[in-house]
Amino acid sequence: MKDRALALAGLLQAVQLVQQMAQNGQAESQPLSACIESLFRFDAESPEAVYDGAANLAPGLRRLIGQLEGGAGRDPALTRMAMTVLHLERAFMRHPNAPQAVHDGLEQIARQREHFGPTHATVLGRLGELYAKEVSPVGPRVLVQGNPVYLGQPDLVGEVRATLLAALRAAVLWRQLGGSYWDFLFGRRAMVQAARDWLDGPR
Repeated sequence: MKDRALALAGLLQAVQLVQQMAQNGQAESQPLSACIESLFRFDAESPEAVYDGAANLAPGLRRLIGQLEGGAGRDPALTRMAMTVLHLERAFMRHPNAPQAVHDGLEQIARQREHFGPTHATVLGRLGELYAKEVSPVGPRVLVQGNPVYLGQPDLVGEVRATLLAALRAAVLWRQLGGSYWDFLFGRRAMVQAARDWLDGPR
């Protein structure tokens, strides 16, 4: 459960960044960098290594606690986006070509990421194009609500799509770790405790 909680934190951190972009025209750089970097860690030894340490997912872990505990800390729009990404993951992984096409695309983009860094406009733009070409056609569309001024900017739309690709990466990781919808029905308390343990760090 602890590793699955970390993967869900990665998913929530990514969709929260998408929400920031849609509403404010930009997102926090460090949490975004952690999400985008996860796309290029193909053979990470652990879920924690996918994000180069749980500390990089602190915003997502706090959001996971807020979403699962309910009340004023819960954001229904984020829940809807996250659940749509989980449905998209099922369609994506069942598709005969999309997973390999995305992997191949990421390997090509990795060279630019090494040169420019993960959140450079060129890298985010390429990732957005990859999402639009290989992911958007295969499953449900993730509805992003925000300021039309920002959502009408092609560069920002590309950044949103790049971040949704990182959200999909987290959803795939969650499923690979044994995640299922039963987690949300019967595992909420355990996931909240796992998120708190990650935030507390080594003891």
